[in-house]
Amino acid sequence: MKRLNVPIGLLLAAAVAVPMIYESNPEALLRLISSERETPLVASAIPDDGQPADTLQGRRVRIPANRAGHYVASFKLNGRSVDAMIDTGASLVAINETTARRIGVSLKPADFAHQVQTANGATAAAITTVRELQIGRITARDVPAMVLKDKALSSTLIGASFLQRIARWHVDGDGMVLEQ
Repeated sequence: MKRLNVPIGLLLAAAVAVPMIYESNPEALLRLISSERETPLVASAIPDDGQPADTLQGRRVRIPANRAGHYVASFKLNGRSVDAMIDTGASLVAINETTARRIGVSLKPADFAHQVQTANGATAAAITTVRELQIGRITARDVPAMVLKDKALSSTLIGASFLQRIARWHVDGDGMVLEQ
């Protein structure tokens, strides 16, 4: 049930924010929706069917939406395979302590010096860098990330610190396309 807190919170935030933006400035909302960046306004969330991402021609990857409408794929973080969800509302890539150790990030208790608020409550976080984050033929190096305690984060989230490193991303039909 805790896994549903993040997606439900994002949907509720969007349900409140979009009408407020429209009421205050309808033209701005229409510009956002039709922007050439082709980025969605609402973030996606957690997996349940493990469909693989399709590598398209060149450096493009298409991640099909799962049954819940979320974009989940196998990424490589520092050369290790990690199932992760695209979260367009997250500022940074977010991983838990167990995943951090598995990808070669070693942290001391003193590194958890930042307090962050999650859907599961407040928790300590450590800031780190993922040397290499890859999906298909798309690669980004030195990607800022945050490490959360295992009880605060059960899955890996791919946030804006990665998405800003690629040329573009957009939702296309029932999938998300990433291009570099």
